[in-house]
Amino acid sequence: MPLQPSTIPLLPDLGGKIALVTGGSRGIGADTCLALARNGVKVAVNGRDEARIRATVEAIRAIDGEAMAARADCSRLPDIDAMRDRIHDEWGVPDFIVAFAGGGTERPMPFAQITEQDWRSSIDNNLTSTFLTVKSFLPAMIERGSGGIVSMASAGGRVAAGAPAGYGAAKAGVIMLTRHLANEVGKHGIRANCISPSAILTERTRQNIPGEQEQRMLAAFPLGRLGRPDDVAAATLFLLSSASAWITGVTLDVAGGRVMS
Repeated sequence: MPLQPSTIPLLPDLGGKIALVTGGSRGIGADTCLALARNGVKVAVNGRDEARIRATVEAIRAIDGEAMAARADCSRLPDIDAMRDRIHDEWGVPDFIVAFAGGGTERPMPFAQITEQDWRSSIDNNLTSTFLTVKSFLPAMIERGSGGIVSMASAGGRVAAGAPAGYGAAKAGVIMLTRHLANEVGKHGIRANCISPSAILTERTRQNIPGEQEQRMLAAFPLGRLGRPDDVAAATLFLLSSASAWITGVTLDVAGGRVMS
């Protein structure tokens, strides 16, 4: 579902900033790219699928936003370093790192049946990719003395039910990684927070959740609906803006009340 302008908060202090969004070529990441662009942020759109990246870049340019394609596999440090150098050369040091790249091949199954390949895929594509992205971009942000980082967790990393074990472990790791990061970099003027969504109706999940299943799921959500990508995008804008200037190291559950902490 395309992001609608009326659903996007406008936060004037974001204007003129630079953001990298990993996993920005589809789903939640793409909507977050558009939300940032509507707020006047220059957006480097990362992903692995060049056609998907191009589609998001074109959607941003269609609303008179500024975007660049930033293809890289975020589980590989050489790819990230090359992407970083290009962004630095063309635009300068990003003000914001939105580390949303994730995924994996694992599916829910009994613990003893999880293959080593599936386990490593979940860890590398979610936890390692977040670590490597931040590791690559952080030194220049520290040297500048400011910045905002938002990482992507999941309700699967908060509640041991439904999600594959490897995916849940990786997302729980992202939460703790973000806390360690926030504790370390606050003295450098950098804030780090984590978004933890549940049941967001992206294009992909809509294909996997038929209407009758969606209706059955609603009982688990006190707010009576499943999430939309713009719910996550709006929360991300808040965590990057000066509206959250004294917030760091938190995990914000964008979960319709399913997860309460």
